[in-house]
Amino acid sequence: METSTLVVDRLPGGAAYPRQNGPVRLFRLRPGQIGRYRANFRFTVTTCACNPSWYYEDRLILIANGEIRTDGFISRTPDYDIDYRVHLYGGSRRAHQR
Repeated sequence: METSTLVVDRLPGGAAYPRQNGPVRLFRLRPGQIGRYRANFRFTVTTCACNPSWYYEDRLILIANGEIRTDGFISRTPDYDIDYRVHLYGGSRRAHQR
């Protein structure tokens, strides 16, 4: 928190794509604002890339600064929409929006 503003950062992690070395600021939410962050991940069960034991996750994280209506996350457009999903089999990464 910075005064009444909620600061939301994505911290580095080995599983997250695109990989990063340090924290990334996703958004700063003023009271009453909503943020949406989307990311996808590809994991292996072993360290050998030839092993077909892959699994995938697609995450959606919704954050609000303060109280919102019970249907607030679905009834209104978020003030910030960050999409870090990538093509997990190569190719161009998806465009992310702010």
